[in-house]
Formats: sequence, C-alpha cells, structure tokens
Amino acid sequence: MKGAGGPRLQELIDLCRERGIPVRFEPRPQLDRAAGSAAHQGVVAFGAAERYATLEQTAAGSGLHVVLDGVEDPQNLGAIVRTAHAAGAAAVVIPERRAAGLTDTVGRAAAGALAYLPVVRVTNINRALEELKERGYWIYGLDERGEQSYDRVDYASPAAFVLGGEGRGLHQNVARHCDALVSIPMASGPTGGIASLNVSVAAGVVLFEWRRRQAAR
Repeated sequence: MKGAGGPRLQELIDLCRERGIPVRFEPRPQLDRAAGSAAHQGVVAFGAAERYATLEQTAAGSGLHVVLDGVEDPQNLGAIVRTAHAAGAAAVVIPERRAAGLTDTVGRAAAGALAYLPVVRVTNINRALEELKERGYWIYGLDERGEQSYDRVDYASPAAFVLGGEGRGLHQNVARHCDALVSIPMASGPTGGIASLNVSVAAGVVLFEWRRRQAAR
C-alpha cells in the first residue's frame, strides 16, 4: 500500500523481488476493492485460479477474441469470461498490470467458464492488438465516443472486440489500434440519461449481437 512501511513489510517486498514476484504499490481504496474488504494489513496477494494461455495458441484458430483494456473489478472480469464463453468466443485477453487477474473471485463469477475459455495475459495490450492484426484480425473497439452503432456494423472475420476499463473507457493508444470504434446508443429522457453501461453488461450486448450475425450467415 502506498505510504505504508516498516521492517516486516520491507522483508515481504524483498522476498517477492528475490523470487521474481511482481510488486505494485496502490492507494488503500484500490487494495480495499481488490481484497473485497477493508480488513487487510496493507498487502494483497493474487494467485491464478487457472493457468493462462498464450496469444499464439488462441489466435491460431481465428476465433473471436475479447480484449480487455484494464478491467479492474474481478466480478466484472468473471462475468465477461462467462458471457464470452456463452457467446462462442475463443479467448479473453487481459493486461498484466493494472487489471484483475484470475483470482478465486473471478473463478466464482465466471461460474465454471474458466475451465473452457482460455484467458491470455499479455504485457502490452497494444502489442497484442498488433499481433492479432498481423494474423488478419479486424479490431473493433467499444467506446461511447464511437460514431457507429454496434448493431449497424458489418463485422469482418476473424474479429476481436476491445473493451475499456471501468469508468474511463479505452486508452487513447488502444483506440488508435482499432479498425473501428462502435458504441451502444443510450436512451435519454427529459432529464438526461447515463453515458454508458457497465463493462460486463456492454460485453454481453455486443458479443451476442456478434453471435446473432454469425448464426445468420
């Protein structure tokens, strides 16, 4: 935790670094969110509930990839994995830093989908998108600023959908790697409306539209 100190904490940091375990310093609210409680001692450890796949393995089959640009809430990640599996995706891609990993919480939220749907963890999302493009993938970014409605795009194949993290959407550099930015139009009443959906709900909307298109071909 940022600002925390003491010999016991420093000993833990040193042991992690000796063993090549990544160490990240975050403000307390971030740790509370990761731990699911404020009852921690300033340290949260993450262990994978499942093994990660490689992009080379998953992209070889030219199936749909769902790329997450920094989804931090493990419940959202688990829900997206579950939805992606139900929609027929081939893999979910997540970044190594500043994003939820495959914890037990994610496994529970995914409701068994982790046993069937590979999750790829990459060091750099932009490089992962470049690699997918090199393999012939078309990249579609879901963003509230997208000028095309998600249900009016003629999706090419193979395809990858990119969804941004909670609250901020896609990073600018990630958006630049997309072939098209699409949005989900929101209804607005006389007093206005919300700007966007929760990322896991948005994933369900777009992925099942993609699935409907595939079934109609």
